[in-house]
Formats: sequence, C-alpha cells, structure tokens
Amino acid sequence: MGRLVEFTTEDGAVVVVETAEPATGTRLVSRGENPAAQAARTFEGTLDGVRAAAQSALRVFRDGSLRPDSVELEFGVKLTAEAGAIIAKGSAEGQLVIRLGWNSDPADPEPTSAAVVPEPASHS
Repeated sequence: MGRLVEFTTEDGAVVVVETAEPATGTRLVSRGENPAAQAARTFEGTLDGVRAAAQSALRVFRDGSLRPDSVELEFGVKLTAEAGAIIAKGSAEGQLVIRLGWNSDPADPEPTSAAVVPEPASHS
C-alpha cells in the first residue's frame, strides 16, 4: 500500500487518498495503523489546475472550426501532498482522452461524418 494523504474539503469533510510517492513536507495525522500525511491545500484547491486545464481544452474544441455538439474530456489525475493534482499518464499511453460528438441535424442533408476519423482497414 502507498502513502496516505489526507485532504480537507472547503466544507470540512476529509478525503484520504493513496499515493505512491513519499509525503515529504507534510505532517502525519494518526489514522489507526496507517497514518496519513495532511496536505497543505484543500481538496478543491488541489484540483484547481485540473479544472483550468479542462476549461482550456473545452475552449479550444468549442471555439474552433469543428464545433462539436458534445465534448468529453477524460483526465487521469494523480494526487500528491506537495504538488496537488497532476494530470497523470494513463495506461493507454496518454494522459488526456478527448471525445467529440456530433448529432445529425434532420434539416441538414449532409452528414457530419467528415469529422469522424475512420478506423484502419483490417488485413486478414
């Protein structure tokens, strides 16, 4: 088991997160057998950078020429006591997954499939 880091929300609730990194520069809080390090920032404050990254990404995709009907962002987030929230590398080679969606408009005779990237042909 990794290190435990305790974050407090702005409402005073406690969120304990397991991390793989040592909790230096924090103070230990007794929690039975597994003491947790207390983070210097609130849980919400820790996620501020991730929120800013999501807002920035949404602005890029909504304000550009693509104009999707829906944008879905998936971040792998790693929490640490010192650095807060980090956009972490995921298991699929990247740290950010973006899905764009277009709904077909019945009044529009042209499908919007030009914006969809086709899957490569399978050679059997």
